[in-house]
Amino acid sequence: MRILLVEDDLPLAQALQQSLRHEGFVIDHVATGKDAITALAVNVHDMAILDLGLPDMDGLLVLKQLRAKKQATPVIILTARDTIEQRVQGLDFGADDYLVKPFDISELLARLRVIERRLGTADSAIIAISTVKLDSAAHKVFIADQMLNCSKKEYMVLKALMENAGRIQSREQIESRLYEWGEEVMSNAVEVHIHNLRKKLPEKFIQTVRGVGYTINKV
Repeated sequence: MRILLVEDDLPLAQALQQSLRHEGFVIDHVATGKDAITALAVNVHDMAILDLGLPDMDGLLVLKQLRAKKQATPVIILTARDTIEQRVQGLDFGADDYLVKPFDISELLARLRVIERRLGTADSAIIAISTVKLDSAAHKVFIADQMLNCSKKEYMVLKALMENAGRIQSREQIESRLYEWGEEVMSNAVEVHIHNLRKKLPEKFIQTVRGVGYTINKV
């Protein structure tokens, strides 16, 4: 999943980016409400993590503008405001979830996985297709209960394809799940990852749709 992190506390933002990257998420960061509105207008993010205490405007206004434009991007609010009334207000404005600072990163990750499952095709942290099983909570892949040794990028490519089993994913769609703003991307990066995965996975598990992209059958 590609996530927009809207947080003006730089140390907290850096810590969150590091933790979320480790779990295989792609994180873009902005520190102001104005930049958040601009970024979300492009509509390339699967989710936003939104702080309310931004330097230029209240995060609730960012959320209100997002929903006024009929954008359904899921939003998790992070804030120090912890009264029931403030939580209700955030949810009424269109937030999907609410975390009060300070919070444990494991709780944030669990809530992200809930939304991730809602956005994808899987109804649990486990996606099983044929003999291949991907555990998004443990960040592991198994073939017939034998753990597969794969790199972080290979895992992310496989996850993107398995979550969208039965649907074709273009190279551009896969790249958007792998790379953050400003990160250098080799022109054949996706092809290299697919090639490496094919050597480890069952034959024809990942199929090429020539001129369009890649897909994995549901069964």
